[in-house]
Amino acid sequence: MALKGRIVIDTERCKGCELCASVCPHVAIHMSDTFNAKGYRPAQWADLNNECTGCASCAVLCPEAAIRVYREVPARAVTTTT
Repeated sequence: MALKGRIVIDTERCKGCELCASVCPHVAIHMSDTFNAKGYRPAQWADLNNECTGCASCAVLCPEAAIRVYREVPARAVTTTT
């Protein structure tokens, strides 16, 4: 079972450096066409093919700590003993 993940970008903290987009292995991060309150074009998550694995490369590289990563935890098989 492949890991599934998602990210949340705090667009007001993002300064549009594009480092996160450059390291995303699934090209799921793009720069916005709009500006945030500080005048930067923030990153936005665009995982159209639902390929994010939650690798966290984007969050680790973000100098503004503007990215939170969430991973889906696979359910464990329940075994019963008698």
